[in-house]
Amino acid sequence: MTTTTEPMAAWRAAHAARGGNGAASGWLDRVRDVAWRRFEEMGFPTSDLEEWRFTPVHAIASTVFATSRTEPDDVAAERFEAASFGLGGARIALVDGRFSARHSRLSGLPAGARAGSLRSLVAEDPETAAHWVAQLVRHENHPFAALNAALWEDGACLILPRGALVEAPIEIVHLASGAGTVAAHPRTLIVAGEGAQARIVETFAGPEGAVYLTNAVTEVALAPGAVIDHVRVQMESTAAYHTASLGARLERGATFASHSVTFGAAITRNDVSAILDGEGAECTLNGAYLADGERLVDNHTAIDHARAHCASHELYKGILSGRGRGVFNGKVYVRPDAQKTDAKQTNQTLLLSEEAQIQTKPQLEIFADDVKCTHGATVGQLDRDAMFYLRSRGIPADEARALLIHSFAADVLDRIPIEALRERLDEMLLERLPR
Repeated sequence: MTTTTEPMAAWRAAHAARGGNGAASGWLDRVRDVAWRRFEEMGFPTSDLEEWRFTPVHAIASTVFATSRTEPDDVAAERFEAASFGLGGARIALVDGRFSARHSRLSGLPAGARAGSLRSLVAEDPETAAHWVAQLVRHENHPFAALNAALWEDGACLILPRGALVEAPIEIVHLASGAGTVAAHPRTLIVAGEGAQARIVETFAGPEGAVYLTNAVTEVALAPGAVIDHVRVQMESTAAYHTASLGARLERGATFASHSVTFGAAITRNDVSAILDGEGAECTLNGAYLADGERLVDNHTAIDHARAHCASHELYKGILSGRGRGVFNGKVYVRPDAQKTDAKQTNQTLLLSEEAQIQTKPQLEIFADDVKCTHGATVGQLDRDAMFYLRSRGIPADEARALLIHSFAADVLDRIPIEALRERLDEMLLERLPR
């Protein structure tokens, strides 16, 4: 796809401004340059590409986005409190993709853990950064991932040493300043050492009505026996654009669960991939999303069973009303050596209006013969018999409708292993349900 000269000129200027990181991060300059060249070759995706067939991004490609000039520490503390869930643990705070020391709380982590600015990790420990950054989310065939690799300025890093056990959930809060039509490319790196365990809540929020782009990448590496629960809550402005890629790699016996909840943005594209690269690894990908008005939510997932005796579970549910549109493309790939694979994928969508649309495409690619793999997709409306039952018990129509919609989505939210967060998301869901 070709874009107008003005937007591309702005992207080129942003790339030029990211150069010159010094000898310590020469590898990063090389990554940026390769990623930028690849982005220029690909351009923004069009509907001619199968992976983007139902997700037009012309609104993003034709907008001139500026680089944020907001100082992260100058943002009011109240905005962070409103965007976070107050779970009592450490918090890494970012504004327009840049770390804020003032709004972060990094105490209470186990000895040997590192948390804070990804940019600082690059400067202080370039060897560790080079080993992980841009390794788990590949950008060769993904324009937005390439754009992030070329343009990211800062982000969050969380490195847990072997055997670390973090009791309280760790929050990573990405806040959009809303100060102009800006683009942020935050990058999050999570590395869990052997046997380490943590629950991480990554939140994206911005002021309602603001137009901006969040183009995020999250990379998660799990050593043998590590256990990470990652909850991702997207509550951006409904006038904003949100593109995100999450990549996880699991070694022997590791367990990773991703819970994605999407409430905001005019256009949302979530790409989630996991490679089960050690025997006995287990991966769970769950998601719940709402789209109303003219909003679009696109979830693309890919689970790569690379080793034997691994399991994966996937459940995505969408609630679409108005002219809302949803896309679900889920792929499970089982390699020839991945015998004894157990994989289950389910996608369910609730259409609440005649104009709402869903495009769903579950996929299994199996190259092993001793496996148990299933997938299924259902699309439907509210159960009339259930509505009749509730109405016959004296429940008003609006309340009965809300109860049924809520119970549909609650199946995903109930799987989030943090009670306080689960309760708050439940309240947010009820607030946003179409009446």
